[in-house]
Amino acid sequence: MAGFGPLQRLLDDPRVEEVWINAPDRVFCARDGVSELTSIVLDARQVRDLVERMLRVSGRRLDLSSPFVDAMLPDGSRLHVVIPDVTREHWSVNIRRFVVRARSIRELAALGAITVEAAAFLEAAVVSGLNIIVAGSTQAGKTTVLNALLGCVPAHERIVACEEVFEVRLDHSDSVSLQTRDAGVEGRGAITLRRLVREALRMRPTRLVVGEVRGEESLDLLVAMNSGLPAMATIHANSAREAVTKLCTLPLLAGPNIAAAFVVPTVAASVDVVVHLALGADGRRSVREIAAVTGRVEAGVIALSSLYADAGNGLQRADGYPPHAERFARNGFDLPTLLERR
Repeated sequence: MAGFGPLQRLLDDPRVEEVWINAPDRVFCARDGVSELTSIVLDARQVRDLVERMLRVSGRRLDLSSPFVDAMLPDGSRLHVVIPDVTREHWSVNIRRFVVRARSIRELAALGAITVEAAAFLEAAVVSGLNIIVAGSTQAGKTTVLNALLGCVPAHERIVACEEVFEVRLDHSDSVSLQTRDAGVEGRGAITLRRLVREALRMRPTRLVVGEVRGEESLDLLVAMNSGLPAMATIHANSAREAVTKLCTLPLLAGPNIAAAFVVPTVAASVDVVVHLALGADGRRSVREIAAVTGRVEAGVIALSSLYADAGNGLQRADGYPPHAERFARNGFDLPTLLERR
């Protein structure tokens, strides 16, 4: 990325993960995961010029009729802008960069975000075709872990990814990335994430990816998982348990004819593993829990089995056991050996 004036030095700093503007004289950045107020002072005209320059290559628009915009910059960073009168006075600008570029879950282990043992299990789970949900709060590193897991997908598979804004990095030769589209000035032409998931199923995928599940598209994702198509997705949640609970709620947004009596057992039968991440006070991101979905529903609650958990002394092997042992065996993994405490 080049040519973004006073912000350029922040965007060139490999330790800076995000830059945001609350007002022309209040420019912040997150450096190594810790927020700080910078010494940069802009004026309103500079902020507008910077945003216009960034949007020029994205093909997305920002005006009073569409006061929000999500766009991808040439280097893969994600731009989000909100303008008055949705904001009180000033333009709000966020530029989220992708600093960590781990290509596999083992590379994340080398960075200290997950233990080697847990990484080996997740790699085996991906190769064996388990359905995996990556959960965490904003900035916890969900997309980074999703990208690392996708690096474990066998080379012969065909991956189709559906996203609101392109963030998933696919290095596979046989892969397609799809992105949503806002309505045009005439109010037509919008393409929703749910529409993308439906279209993706017609594209002969052997692995489906949804960048972030947050609405009715969750129903189509669950149906795809339940039909035998391995899939991965991220979701905002504060624990593995909350992620599963949210997955039982979001499909209800698809329409009044969708009942919890259908959704809950579908989630229990479809989702196999939930990986929960957290951002520490020191700015470090790490995997805090890996839980298996057992497939059992007790009094309307899906039973989980903890595989790895961090109780304050790092990620440790728990007592749980994942589903589909036969899939691991079919792909050459000895599950008891893989899960044994070291």
